[in-house]
Amino acid sequence: MAALPLTHPDLDGPGGLLAALESTQAELDRQEIAKFRLAADWAAAHPVDDLDDAATVDGTEGELAIAGPGAPLVAEFCVADFALAIGVTTDAGRDYLGDAVEVRHRLPRLWARVLAGEVAVWRARKIARSTMSLPADGADHVDRHLAPVAHRLTWAQLERTVEAARATFDPVEAEHRRLLAAEGRFFDVDTHNPSLEGTTTVRGELDLADALDLDHALTVGAQELADLGCAATLNVRRAMAAGALARGDLTLPMEGGTAPVKPARKPRQLVVYTHLSESALAGVENTRSHVLVGQVEGWCASATGPVSLRPVVDLGEHLEVPGYTPSPRLREQVLLTHPTCVFPGCTRPSRSCDVDHVIPWAEGGPTCSCNLVPACRFHHRLKTRGGWRLERVGHRLFTWTSPHGRTYTRHT
Repeated sequence: MAALPLTHPDLDGPGGLLAALESTQAELDRQEIAKFRLAADWAAAHPVDDLDDAATVDGTEGELAIAGPGAPLVAEFCVADFALAIGVTTDAGRDYLGDAVEVRHRLPRLWARVLAGEVAVWRARKIARSTMSLPADGADHVDRHLAPVAHRLTWAQLERTVEAARATFDPVEAEHRRLLAAEGRFFDVDTHNPSLEGTTTVRGELDLADALDLDHALTVGAQELADLGCAATLNVRRAMAAGALARGDLTLPMEGGTAPVKPARKPRQLVVYTHLSESALAGVENTRSHVLVGQVEGWCASATGPVSLRPVVDLGEHLEVPGYTPSPRLREQVLLTHPTCVFPGCTRPSRSCDVDHVIPWAEGGPTCSCNLVPACRFHHRLKTRGGWRLERVGHRLFTWTSPHGRTYTRHT
């Protein structure tokens, strides 16, 4: 077996390589500190007085600023420029910017150690993520106690210190979190990473009584399937019984009950798109995965609602309607053509996005295939109110130009 060639043959053996690695890492650390500092400066260059115009955390009820109470507010639309400048998504850029603001303004002792190169930026960001939900005096308490040892801090120590500060400075929130933590139950079905065979992972933490009931129901269901002639293994039959219970095909035995109960269910509709394009292998749209034909056949056999076959003959076909609102067919074509928001780096699924006119309707832009794209609400507002310009330069190729004149490309 031939040895791989050295890319730096001029270095003096393993010792020289290690020295070069150490030097490179030290330079990367210095550059990361510089980036963190520039992030804080970028935030300082875009202040706002009104929370309505501030960058906030998506998905929260009401409005939550990107850093903790008492930190300066940051202009909403400056986040997109910053994120693209450092090569991350808008959400990741918002997180980075918020961490820099949090450390600089609410954890000043930690900020000084970061700038001195004594604490890694990634450690400071981890601490900042934990303190954002604390009141200002709680964050100061954490800063005073943890900044001196932040370079060797364990996450258990961080969690204990943050929760102690919360109990001292925000006891109402501490009690609320205790009650939430006491529940601790969840049940997750991973619909985003199914296997080629059409299976996926389910995991959860249940109340013990509920878990025992579920285990008993699956055992009974697996036995019913065996009695009906199913030759699969016990594990496979238990998995099949879970799906049968969800559809209401099997009864749910209740301990101590006089009769089995069938759970209420919503019919499962199966929609199959027939593509005659490069999307023919797209598989299941809502999971963006490939599946085998046999698995689709099985789904059709077990569907409890209608099975719809929707032909999409040509995603390149040009469709146009006279009004502002796209027709259902045109909208469907746009969403299938572009699976996500068309802003650079954004991965929000198109079905959760607005359908936006590239050339605004008010400026004469038509409602047609070549002028409609999916844009998530934030990036739609960025284009409408934030001074960004969008241009379509190919069937699935777009350029976005920021108010500062910087241009970014996105291929969907």
